[in-house]
Formats: sequence, structure tokens, C-alpha cells
Amino acid sequence: MKFLVVDDSVTMRRIIINALQRIGYTDTLEAADGLEALAKFDASVRFIITDWNMPNMSGLDFARAVRATPAGQSVPILLVTTRGAREDIIAAVEAGVNNYILKPFTPSVLKEKIDRLMAGIGAAA
Repeated sequence: MKFLVVDDSVTMRRIIINALQRIGYTDTLEAADGLEALAKFDASVRFIITDWNMPNMSGLDFARAVRATPAGQSVPILLVTTRGAREDIIAAVEAGVNNYILKPFTPSVLKEKIDRLMAGIGAAA
């Protein structure tokens, strides 16, 4: 299963990709912002993990753009963010994000969120 990891921080992309590898997901693409990610997104991507705050195109704008494509209507989108206020989460869900994870996080929390979304039960929990 191919993951698209989107974050302007090279370090955070490494952390996420390493965590994915530890839990058994090795097929990954990466992008430094939403514009780059949108150029790499296609029907082969089965899961998106994106940061919120990025230059050029935010994670929420990227989520909206993905949801506007036929291939992106059902792909799970997990938002990785430091923004956990209720209004932020509402904005994320309205943009098409399925769930979120607050930084910092552990690989086990990441796995739990991915598993929930893959099982179809992970809407903003």
C-alpha cells in the first residue's frame, strides 16, 4: 500500500517514514508541501499523511484539492499537526481530513490511527 507523506520539515518526513517502516509500510512517496504532493498524487496512493502548516499550499488546501479529484474521494487523509483546538479540528474535518494526530507522537499511536482509518472507523477520533 502506497503512502504519501507531506511535510515541509525533512526531519518530520523522516520520522513519519521511519515509523511507517517500523509498522510494516515501506511503499512511500514524500513531498515538501501541498503543491508538490498534489503533483505526486495519483490513484496508486492509498493513504495520505500530511502536515497542516506548510508553505505554498497548506495541508488543508491540499486535502480539499485531493477530495476534488476522482481518485481522492475515498483515500484516507491523516493530518499531523500541533493544532488541537476544537475549531482547528472542525476546520480540518470540513476540509476532508479523516483523522488527526498531534505532534509529538509515537509509532504506536500512528499505527493505531492508520489501523482505525483502514478499518473505516476513524473519523476525527
